[in-house]
Amino acid sequence: MSEQQTTGKRKKERHNFDYVLLTVVLFLVGFGLLMIYSTSSYEAGIDYGDSAYFLKKQMTSTLLGFIAMFFVSRVPYQFWKKWDAAAFLGSAVLILLVLSPLGLTRNGATRWLDLKIITMQPAEVAKIGAIIYEASIISKLGKSLKTPKGLAVVLVPPAILALMLWQITNNMSSAIIVMGIAVAMLFVAVPDYKYFVGLGALGIAGVTAIVFYANASDASGEFRMQRIRAWLNPEAYSTDTAFQTLQALYAIGSGGIWGKGLGQSMQKRGFLPESQNDMIFSIICEELGLFGAIAVIFLFIVLIWCCMVIANNTVDLFGALLVVGVMSHYAIQVILNIAVVTNTIPNTGISLPFISYGGTSVLFLLAEIGIVLNVSKSVRA
Repeated sequence: MSEQQTTGKRKKERHNFDYVLLTVVLFLVGFGLLMIYSTSSYEAGIDYGDSAYFLKKQMTSTLLGFIAMFFVSRVPYQFWKKWDAAAFLGSAVLILLVLSPLGLTRNGATRWLDLKIITMQPAEVAKIGAIIYEASIISKLGKSLKTPKGLAVVLVPPAILALMLWQITNNMSSAIIVMGIAVAMLFVAVPDYKYFVGLGALGIAGVTAIVFYANASDASGEFRMQRIRAWLNPEAYSTDTAFQTLQALYAIGSGGIWGKGLGQSMQKRGFLPESQNDMIFSIICEELGLFGAIAVIFLFIVLIWCCMVIANNTVDLFGALLVVGVMSHYAIQVILNIAVVTNTIPNTGISLPFISYGGTSVLFLLAEIGIVLNVSKSVRA
């Protein structure tokens, strides 16, 4: 076989691989729209007089997301390399604007910006900003990455963004994701894993200490400590802090293997607040059972696997790190969401990518797919 034929075959395989990625994304987005309508139609009909209220809003954001994905996929990924500082500073400015008159409060939390034409959540911008910043800086540092100064340049800016998200927007889950993305990208770039073993041990020790402190002390006045206590003993907080968690567990338990059937959930009928948001996975379990839950998890595994293969076959470090950042974002958010819904970790309020209701989230998630698709054009031929 000639070299030209071999190159053509590799390119065809690459395009087939892109189709797998796009197909999975389309399935997730389409399934998300279906479940948003299923979970929100009852309360939307009561509150807004339109059972499709949330579906229509999500469809608008999804359309904008696909447009963004199309245009971003046409932008050479190397373009983003010179925008590392802008990605960090822009994310920080948007978070700070939450404190301005543009800040919008929903459900007791000020995490959005009202830009008149649209509302947006700066946390979603910070996630993609962290990916671009980390990929650019790590690829530029080279061997100096292992020095204390290099590590500081890599980890301090995302740590600042995470701290701002936590303190200004009271959004700890997004703060965890931003730092998780940074650490995951650094982990891939640095072959010496002993630093990460020590960091992981230190993190586990810190979390264990916090859990023991929350369990042993009277933390009734501290919201996050009370959430930990509710996680350890949800029945004791069944009327307040752990109410949503228990309702989600009831939904999961009642679904069985095959579920009650699409649209047949009882928990979404006023028992599980905001079921189209963070707790949508529990309604999936109730209506579609264990089978539906495994199918959704499998789709995410395929999505992450596609990203991993693209990253492994990209010709340069910057492109590979961009894909690793996107892959880390999806993986961390999926794991945290399912862990929260199943009460494996304390409730942190985190959405399920592509499926939970959230306009800004689906817009930037699809934009990240656009970056991955562009990087995939440079896989080794």
